[in-house]
Amino acid sequence: MQKIALVLFDGARLFDTAVVDEVWGARSGPEAELRKCSATKDPVRLTGGATITPERTFAWVRTADVVVVPGLANVDAKPAPELLAALRAAHRAGAQVAGLCLGAFVLGAAGLLDGRPAATHWRFTSELARRHPSAQVDPGVLYAGGDGVWTSAGVAAGIDLCLHLVRLTQGADVAAGIARTMVTAPFRSGGQAQFITVPTPPRDEEPLAAVRERALRELRRPLTVAELAAWASMSERTFARRFVAETGTTPVRWLLDQRIARAQQLLESSDLPVAEIAGCCGFGSPVSFRQHFTRHVGVAPSRYRADFRPSTTTSDRPALASAGNRTT
Repeated sequence: MQKIALVLFDGARLFDTAVVDEVWGARSGPEAELRKCSATKDPVRLTGGATITPERTFAWVRTADVVVVPGLANVDAKPAPELLAALRAAHRAGAQVAGLCLGAFVLGAAGLLDGRPAATHWRFTSELARRHPSAQVDPGVLYAGGDGVWTSAGVAAGIDLCLHLVRLTQGADVAAGIARTMVTAPFRSGGQAQFITVPTPPRDEEPLAAVRERALRELRRPLTVAELAAWASMSERTFARRFVAETGTTPVRWLLDQRIARAQQLLESSDLPVAEIAGCCGFGSPVSFRQHFTRHVGVAPSRYRADFRPSTTTSDRPALASAGNRTT
């Protein structure tokens, strides 16, 4: 049973707490035990006047496998010393510790961002970098991290990070299943842009959605940007510009992300040899597949399969969880 700790404190953002509850509540299945934790079991006031009664104290945080800190309503709020101590203890014990949106400031106050990649809402990245100059703050990405410490940008990026942590600790199939029930995108890489030029594409850009759907159906082929542009009846330059504006990432990076995601699913759910999976996902050779997969996920395909076969228990998965995502 994987233990998930949702940290609660006065002034935490209601949306972020709801995201954690959606991702790791009933949707995550019997392998995940989500508990809401605070300094005491007294009711906690969240943004918007909502209150939640914690089920555990911070002592439970120290024993969790995944710890999630929701965003702050006030960036100048001072985290309780007992919370910071619990976060440091959880990280030392091997937990994946995540701060959503302005929750990054809590992780920073705990000293967990020192020397590590970090993200937060783009309006507060300068302030995060000023307060924690040793952190590697990236103002553009959806989420960033590794080595058991993760932070995300605002609002929807928190969903992306939570699903990434599910992939990291429970596997791609579990994460995709949760995303389907939430009716959200199953995979947006942390390096994708935090905001895009055209949030709601006009009607003349709708063909790009059809191009992406067709590309997903034909991932086994070595697709090129020129071919994708031809499907959209555009020049390569126009297609690439509109693709980035619509998705926040380049066509080449998007294709690689989708090939890796497909490979993760096949490694978990099939007995196909690694070389055959490489072909199914459009990689030029098994060697190229292993190199890309290891760089992207943090472990080799064979190790990923060993960690995330359906019969594997959570306690057998420390190698992948500690490796993190090398691309963020």
